[in-house]
Amino acid sequence: MISRLEVLETNKMIQEANLDIRTITMGISLLDCISDDMDKLCENIYNKITTCAKDLVETGEQISKKYGIPIVNKRISVTPIALIGGATKADSYVPIAKALDRAAKAVGVNFIGGFSALVQKGMSPSDKVLIESIPEALSVTEHVCASVNVGCTKSGINMDAVKRMGEIIKLSAEYTAERESIGCAKLVIFCNAPEDNPFMAGAFHGVGEHDTVINVGVSGPGVVKKALEHVRQADFETMCETIKRTAFKITRAGQMVAKEAADTLGVPFGIIDLSLAPTPAIGDSIGEIFEEMGLEMAGAPGTTAALAILNDCVKKGGVMASSYVGGLSGAFIPVSEDHAMIKAAEVGALTLEKLEAMTCVCSVGLDMVAVPGSTSAATLSGILADEMAIGMINAKTTAVRIIPVCGKDVGENVEFGGLLGRAPIMPVNRYSCERFIARGGRVPAPIHSFKN
Repeated sequence: MISRLEVLETNKMIQEANLDIRTITMGISLLDCISDDMDKLCENIYNKITTCAKDLVETGEQISKKYGIPIVNKRISVTPIALIGGATKADSYVPIAKALDRAAKAVGVNFIGGFSALVQKGMSPSDKVLIESIPEALSVTEHVCASVNVGCTKSGINMDAVKRMGEIIKLSAEYTAERESIGCAKLVIFCNAPEDNPFMAGAFHGVGEHDTVINVGVSGPGVVKKALEHVRQADFETMCETIKRTAFKITRAGQMVAKEAADTLGVPFGIIDLSLAPTPAIGDSIGEIFEEMGLEMAGAPGTTAALAILNDCVKKGGVMASSYVGGLSGAFIPVSEDHAMIKAAEVGALTLEKLEAMTCVCSVGLDMVAVPGSTSAATLSGILADEMAIGMINAKTTAVRIIPVCGKDVGENVEFGGLLGRAPIMPVNRYSCERFIARGGRVPAPIHSFKN
């Protein structure tokens, strides 16, 4: 039961510290939609999504009014399309992306994720078609998000896929060049991708999940910052305990919303993803948390340690509040979506190399990083390879959402709008990794992956 005190505390967090439910995401299995006829497959997909999710948005709005908790996004994730489209033998899955987009518009959700492939050990013909379809699919749809898992601790890294995804990122940027290359903002490359992640752009519905399921993403960087204001002179133990207790309270609020949504929709409850996901708003920033912890600015010496502390304490508080904490859960460090991180990048305190170091201890990886449009595909693949290696060796999720903005160079800014915010174009190491990436093949799994 939620106590009266918890209700009062939650209301205070909403009013004073930007607490929100970042997303209610309905996962939908499309396995029963498979057909060898593309038109029939698209019809099946549209009908399944619009049937299952017809009340999702209204339910979210009703719960938000009932409890006074802002629910920012309502989203859908589906079975990776590379697993669904193979029977058609088609040479493009763009028609499927368009069907997903129509369904998303019909039910009123913000995004639909799952235009995805899992290729950590190899690529099937269907995987290849999906990957080749990504640039066009993201350019002709509004709500569709894509992801590709190219590595995992158990299997290693598919370097052929890493090489091709560098090229796909470039193509996605070019296909949406007139819109600040925004197609890349809807494309994530993963190592160890979770199957129950409710956050975009990397959400997809795992094959081990229920036919439909509700996963909820809770976000409260402003709440954590507000709590830390009261312990500015305290030692690390006190600071850690404060973050942990705050994360507990945030998760309890999310659990209440998740249970209510699942019960109302008659869909099983999956997980709470407790991720401190910032927005461009003042007071809703991971960078501000770093400053409250004692750093002059994100990127200063001590930033990686501060992020490690934050991430660990958030997870500890979350698992005490709910038995079903999952997804990514921890701290996100997207540059364009966090005003304090933007400022740090603009003045040079935060570099691409420092961000890479921070990804060793955060919940995701290089996220919403804008780089010069002239950055080569091989260099992008090298950045991917670095992040995938961090994830593989450390048995954690890492991801890259990088945007080579066509026509932009270091010193300029790019405006994406909304929650995606704006980003300074960050410099990239100018030395080549082309011969390294051209080797192809597969990086074997690390020795500690053998746990049977």
